[in-house]
Amino acid sequence: MGQCKHAGVAEAAQEPNHQQESEQCRHFARYGLCRMGWSRNRRRGRFWVTVYAIAGFRYKYSMSELVAHNGAENGASPQPKAAFSDLLGRRSIVLVGMMGAGKSSIGRRLASRLGIPFIDADTEIEKAAGMSIADIFQAHGEPYFRAGETRVIARLLENGPQVLATGGGAFMNADTRALVRLKGISVWLRATLDVLTKRIKRRTDRPLLKTTDPVETLSRLIDERYPVYAEADLTIESRDVPHDVIVDEIIEGLRARLAARGPAS
Repeated sequence: MGQCKHAGVAEAAQEPNHQQESEQCRHFARYGLCRMGWSRNRRRGRFWVTVYAIAGFRYKYSMSELVAHNGAENGASPQPKAAFSDLLGRRSIVLVGMMGAGKSSIGRRLASRLGIPFIDADTEIEKAAGMSIADIFQAHGEPYFRAGETRVIARLLENGPQVLATGGGAFMNADTRALVRLKGISVWLRATLDVLTKRIKRRTDRPLLKTTDPVETLSRLIDERYPVYAEADLTIESRDVPHDVIVDEIIEGLRARLAARGPAS
């Protein structure tokens, strides 16, 4: 299912009838619709926003397109919270985690939701090298690949704001971690061994898993990498739920972390 889409916004000038609103909510829930409201009570200065949306996923006010209004008292005008784009500035949202954690698929949805570009570091490495990652590993080995990966990510981090999905080993490089802290905000998509095992069985292009026992190799990589991934600014559980649920959680977590840091300079 896709992202919730607006179907209409209505504004009323009178105080809402809460009994009628309750009956309408039950009606909308029955037919798979979600409803929120927005009308202005001039005497009390409160706001009630009405949004009709196709159900499937909750419509989140943390999205960058929306401005959340505080209740205005004593005739004061509503004060908008800082827009997500203002908080993010030119920072990149850097997704880290194991192969199979969903960095690319979730990253594309996250970028679309926020209205910023999505960049896959592995794709950019392949473009720069003129060959696939599997071929780079085979022809030149992992150290050569990691050196190129570090250079490409450093270049990409100059181009925020964006959602940047990195390869599973990228965040293991101390220089890359330092640069991500300076120019971005990192999100670890943490997944259990069972979830990762189920997902990687669908793919045959993972150079590090071309071993006699891929599951054992994956378990060893988890033991090595998870303590380092834990240095990320935000950790989100990657699990078998609709991707938009994960995107909602990322946006909420990012908004809280970015608000604590203050608007980007």
